[in-house]
Amino acid sequence: MTAPATGVPERLTALVQALRAHGIRIGTGETVDAGQAIEALGLADRERVREGLAAALLHGEGQRPVFDPVFDLYFPRGVGAPDVRAGSGPGSAPGREFDRDDLRDRLAAALAANDRALLAQLAAEAVDGMGGYGTRPGSGGTGGSDGWSSHQTLSRLRPETLLARVLAGMRRGAAESGSAGEGGSPGEGGFTDRLAADEIRRRIESFRDEVRTEARRRIAERRGADEIARRAIAPTADRVDFLVAGRAQLDELRRAVQPLARKLATRLAARRRRAARGQIDLRRTLRGSLSTGGIPMRPVLRRRRPARPELVLLCDVSGSVAGFAHFTMLLVQALHDQFSKVRVFAFVNRVDEVTDLIARGTADPEGLSGRIISGAAVTGYHGSSDYGSSLGEFTERYADAVTSRSTVFVLGDARTNMSDPNIPALRTLASRARKVYWLNPERRAQWQTGDSAAGTYAGLVDMHECRNAHQLSTLIAHLLPI
Repeated sequence: MTAPATGVPERLTALVQALRAHGIRIGTGETVDAGQAIEALGLADRERVREGLAAALLHGEGQRPVFDPVFDLYFPRGVGAPDVRAGSGPGSAPGREFDRDDLRDRLAAALAANDRALLAQLAAEAVDGMGGYGTRPGSGGTGGSDGWSSHQTLSRLRPETLLARVLAGMRRGAAESGSAGEGGSPGEGGFTDRLAADEIRRRIESFRDEVRTEARRRIAERRGADEIARRAIAPTADRVDFLVAGRAQLDELRRAVQPLARKLATRLAARRRRAARGQIDLRRTLRGSLSTGGIPMRPVLRRRRPARPELVLLCDVSGSVAGFAHFTMLLVQALHDQFSKVRVFAFVNRVDEVTDLIARGTADPEGLSGRIISGAAVTGYHGSSDYGSSLGEFTERYADAVTSRSTVFVLGDARTNMSDPNIPALRTLASRARKVYWLNPERRAQWQTGDSAAGTYAGLVDMHECRNAHQLSTLIAHLLPI
């Protein structure tokens, strides 16, 4: 492991700060533990240092996708251009053109042997030879690049096309060792071949990760590790904006609904216990102070017996907003024991109640979108969202759903597609409910731009920016009635 340019304490402190910036809670105690772990493990084995710091700093396996690339920035495998084997690669002779075919041949052999050290070296060679952009003429691809791109490297190298070659090489190796006849013939495309192909795909994906790591390392040397850690490391799923989250990230969030709901339920129960103590009953306190000479030694509290409130969700399930709405629906449904009644309504340009669909779908959260589209009447003659029409239909058809005990949450970006926003309908809804909150997954700077009526609606109800699951859980814990 190459010694860092700065001291280990500075590297560790910078690593902790970068992880905190990505929302990972790390206290002083964990930082001290991490320092002691490095002292005990030493720097000879980089992977041992990685695992030791992960054990000291992290609180769950879900934080590893952020920790690992950040660790690679502050404790890199090497510095500068890679050491290249004599006679091959970009550094073998000044001005020599990079030999892509030779690298692919060596990569195929390394994938077949699952040689991780060699795969890491080849990733470094690939980035150095094919990933540079803005290179000055005659620089030979090393040292003269303005930057390095993992996407460019992988597009030129195309490691995924080596699958058949690696599989054939593994078959030949097995045949030469006399093991081809055991467990079925690998040449017949049976179960053994499928397992081998899956394993090769996993190795190729691991190599692609090595290329991304190497490109980030080279860029960090030029621009600084702090900037790259801030800009080039994907955040955890709970901090990804709902509007740009991919399917895998949304699926991960849906699977996290139950643990998050238990945490929020604990907070709500604590708030309810505190609220039940009530305020000071001034009259009874003064009467009781007569026995102590008029000094109110023992304040008397006015006991509250609050009834569990009702909750109503009105959710836009169109387009990219759907992921935000679906996650919130599942979260609120998981909290239903905290309320006397929970009713959920979905809309695009028509409104329909989906309370039963949500309740039945908690065991299969990934299929929620399909159940709502197929089982609820949320669209009319077109598929674009229409807030004015939906709000009007809700106040007409489901007036009984909202009472003075009801807290209403409206979920959506308030983009009306140039249709009438129907302000009177929202005003009517606000007058009937105990409280109306609007959670908007767009940035506040985008409200009232284009076809957005967010600024207009925000004049009638409390509207909050709610772009990711972290913000949502904070708002839910703060805004949910007790």
